[in-house]
Amino acid sequence: MIEDVLLPFEAVDEKVTYLEDSLDIITEEGGEIFLKDIRDEIEKLKESIKNIELRHLLSGEMDRNNAILSFHPGAGGIESQDWAQMLMRIYLRWAEKHGYGSEIVDMQPGEEKGIKSATLTVTGPYSYGYLRSEAGVHRLVRISPFDANKRRHTSFAAVLVYPEIEDEITIEINGDDLKIDTFRASGAGGQHVNKTSSAVRITHIPTGIVVTCQNERSQHKNKAVALKILKARLYDIRLQEKEKRLECVIGYKKDIAWGSQIRSYVLQPYRLVKDHRTGIEVGNVDAVLDGDIDAFIEGYLKEKVKVA
Repeated sequence: MIEDVLLPFEAVDEKVTYLEDSLDIITEEGGEIFLKDIRDEIEKLKESIKNIELRHLLSGEMDRNNAILSFHPGAGGIESQDWAQMLMRIYLRWAEKHGYGSEIVDMQPGEEKGIKSATLTVTGPYSYGYLRSEAGVHRLVRISPFDANKRRHTSFAAVLVYPEIEDEITIEINGDDLKIDTFRASGAGGQHVNKTSSAVRITHIPTGIVVTCQNERSQHKNKAVALKILKARLYDIRLQEKEKRLECVIGYKKDIAWGSQIRSYVLQPYRLVKDHRTGIEVGNVDAVLDGDIDAFIEGYLKEKVKVA
């Protein structure tokens, strides 16, 4: 909407006027006591301007939509499954830090630790525009907590990112093309969830896409969420066929293995996170694992503009 574009500019303009008036106060007797407050307001203004600049980079048709993220461990069993769960936590924490909503709609736990797969929704303005930069293979290097000999291991996991499709966009789904199964939900969720066949698995026969949702208590709600995710993935296929840019859309067609990673998270023998597309490096690994990934997102968006 046009308000989404104009209102941030108007807010910045009002803040600039306020600060100009405030600067006059400093020159008056005793005005220096307001200096710290004014400096704080200037820093907030800089942050607002930076956010507007970033929004300007989000010009894709679906950038303003909510995001659907899917996590898949690579080969390596418990190591990669644990890494996939760590990745999911990164985006849950990122959403929390930005005031976005998030919900795990499906999660298949590993036998011992981590996840075999999971699907997460992130709701908030431009969620997809920001998070599409995270699509691809992520590599972790660390001393394995599962290795009694404390050896260094390398693990891989893939993140797929889809835009949630608005109702006004038409995606034809033929009911005859769907195979719908119901089953009892696994994992946490309480006795009601586990005693009733509330979980839903939808298979789209022509494409082979399988979507599962078991987060809601109601089978009807789980089916509605699963259909929404299926719709997003079918739209994604349409976009791939139209633009012939598969990797730019979901960032995941390569093997989940060495040489295909977009980013490396090294905990041993040194500590560094490096994005291989932009060259951006961050030494505070703990902050990154806690959801502080804005430097990578901003770098990717700016790099895409340069390439374009």
